[in-house]
Amino acid sequence: MQKHNFFAGPSILPQSAIDATIEALKDFAGTGISLASVSHRGKEFEAVMAEAVALFKEILNIPEGYSVIFLGGGASLQFAMVPFNLLKTKAVYVNTGTWASKAGKEAKLFGEVVEVKNPDYFSLPKNFEVPQDADYIHVTSNNTIYGTELLTDPDYGIPLVSDMSSDIFSRPVDVSKYALIYGGAQKNLAPSGVTFVIVKDEILGKMDRKIPTMLDYRTHIKENSMFNTPPVIPIFTALETLKWIKANGGTEGMLKRNNAKADLLYAEIDRNPLFKGTVAKEDRSIMSVCFVMNDEFKHLEDDFAALTKSKGMVGLKGHRSVGGFRASLYNALELSSVQALVDAMKELEQKHK
Repeated sequence: MQKHNFFAGPSILPQSAIDATIEALKDFAGTGISLASVSHRGKEFEAVMAEAVALFKEILNIPEGYSVIFLGGGASLQFAMVPFNLLKTKAVYVNTGTWASKAGKEAKLFGEVVEVKNPDYFSLPKNFEVPQDADYIHVTSNNTIYGTELLTDPDYGIPLVSDMSSDIFSRPVDVSKYALIYGGAQKNLAPSGVTFVIVKDEILGKMDRKIPTMLDYRTHIKENSMFNTPPVIPIFTALETLKWIKANGGTEGMLKRNNAKADLLYAEIDRNPLFKGTVAKEDRSIMSVCFVMNDEFKHLEDDFAALTKSKGMVGLKGHRSVGGFRASLYNALELSSVQALVDAMKELEQKHK
C-alpha cells in the first residue's frame, strides 16, 4: 500500500535524496567507505559542504555579505544563540505559537523582551508598533502547531530575525530583508541533526559580553562549519534535497507546487460540512494545514482517523495541545497524497449525510 506521509517532522523528503543517501551510506563518492564512517576533513566531504553552501546561496539568491553555516543543536539551540550574539539591551519577539514562545523565553536571559501577541494563536498579530531602539525583531514564519504562516518578508525598520524551520525553500524569500534566518532541517531539507543559519556578517561581533566559542557564529563562519565534527549524514541529504529543489523550479517551483496542494485541501475543508479550519483565512499556512471536525460531528474523529489510516495516511493527528488533525504539506509531498486525503474526507461525508 502506498503511504501518504503528513508528519510534521521529521517529515517527508524527496525520494531521490533518500536514495542518494542510502547509496552514500554504502559507498560514499567512490571511496569504498560509508558516509557514516568517512572523515569530514576529506576532500570528498569538503566538496559536499561547499556545494551545499553554494546551492543555498543560489536557490535563495542570497546577497553578498551573508554567510551560510551548518550547526548542531536544532532550532532550539538557536533560541539562545541568537540573543547571545545579537541582543544588547532589548529585542522584540512576535509570539505566534509554541516555538515562538520558547524563543522569547530564552531571549529574556540576555535582555529585555518586548512581546507582541494576540489573545490566541489562531491569527497573526498585525499593525503593531515596533520600538525602533530594539536590537532586532524575531518572528517565526510558520507555526506548525496552530497552522498560521507569515507569507511575506516584512520590513519593521530594525534588523529582522526569522525561524524558518518549517517553511524554508517553500517560497521565494528576499534574504536582504533579514539579518539572520535559521531553522532545523527536519522539515523541508534533511533528517534531524543539522541546523542551518543564514547570517548577515556585519551584524556580528558587536557584543560587550564574552560569547563561548561554540556559541559564537563567527567561529563557525571562519571554520566553514567544521570547527567541530559536523553532522555529516544530514548535510549530505540536505545537498541532495537542494539539488531536487533546483531541478524542480527552485523556490518559485516549490511555491506553485505548495499552493496547489494547500488550495485543494482548504477548499475541501471549507466545503465539507463535517470539517472546519482553525485559523483566520488570511493567515492560513501552506505548509501546516490544521483542521477539526465541526462540533456536531466530533464523534466521528476516530472514524476519520481509522479511515485515513486504512488508506495509508500517516501523521495526520493534530498536536496534543490543539487536537484535531494536521496535514503537513512540505515540498516533497505529492499532490496525489493531498487528493487522497480530500477523497477520504468526501467519503466520510457520504457515509454520514
